[in-house]
Amino acid sequence: MTTPSTTSVILTARQKARRRREALTAYTFLLPYLFIFLIFTVFSIGYAFYLSFTRYNLLSPPQWWGLEGYRRVLCVESWFPRPENAPKPVCDDLFIRKALPNTFKYTAIVVPTQTLISLVLAFAMDQKIRFRRLFRTIFYLPSVTSSVVISLIFVWLFSPLGVINQIFHLKINWLNDPRYAFYTIMMVNIFTTSGTLMLIFLAGLQDIPITLYEAAAIDGANKFQVFRYITIPMLRPVIFFVVTVGIIGCFQVFDQIYVMTAGGPLDSTTTIAYLIYKWAFRDTTVKMGQASALAFILALIIFVVTMLQRRVIEGSGSVNQ
Repeated sequence: MTTPSTTSVILTARQKARRRREALTAYTFLLPYLFIFLIFTVFSIGYAFYLSFTRYNLLSPPQWWGLEGYRRVLCVESWFPRPENAPKPVCDDLFIRKALPNTFKYTAIVVPTQTLISLVLAFAMDQKIRFRRLFRTIFYLPSVTSSVVISLIFVWLFSPLGVINQIFHLKINWLNDPRYAFYTIMMVNIFTTSGTLMLIFLAGLQDIPITLYEAAAIDGANKFQVFRYITIPMLRPVIFFVVTVGIIGCFQVFDQIYVMTAGGPLDSTTTIAYLIYKWAFRDTTVKMGQASALAFILALIIFVVTMLQRRVIEGSGSVNQ
């Protein structure tokens, strides 16, 4: 005859055995993902971090040189006076001189523009108009099309004998003139991303309770007041998400630049992401260590800018409203 204590011990043992079987089943199904995650994410990031402290050209084993890669990227010595007749320190100033200013310029122009355009499109697509679904599909289509294909189309459109020059009777070499090349690439990015951001804003607009608009109408609020005091505050979490995604995408812009200008002319379209690729694979002297160091500097820049942007949005109201 079993006592109550013996029964509870048996039940506890059975529960533990069942939990072990459930855990084993769960980890068995998770194993393929965990393997991919550990190899292609954790190991890759860790190895890249190690390479950022080495001198490595893909042909010979990495040679440890500490912070030299970061020093060359940031040109630290150039920030302090040097003694007379001292040898000039080795410094790849392309990051400080071109890539960093170009990336911030690109982000400062593209992010507000694509956010505003996508918000306007979302408001238009939220109205009860004919062929609304067709227009949504048309606006979203560039977002699901290969960025390389769209970049090649724009290369054709903006070539010296392309459609744009033919229609407006211009003689501008858009992609080979430092005055216009970067703005042309910005136009491509805005064209390809506005559709996706439009759908995000549209989802946010449709999630706003209709009762708020009805209450505002009863109180006699006009359209501007409704937009300012209801729509924008309710959209603040969506705006934060859209701006954050836009900032990260702009800091990582690569494919349009690679296809359309390859960083030229005269490095006028060289951004941080393209410079990482250039140092790692295109330069005659491969600088994988410096490229890895620049990759982590870029990650730090994105993190800092995102946190600052979050504080700005929180300053006008919580993003969690």
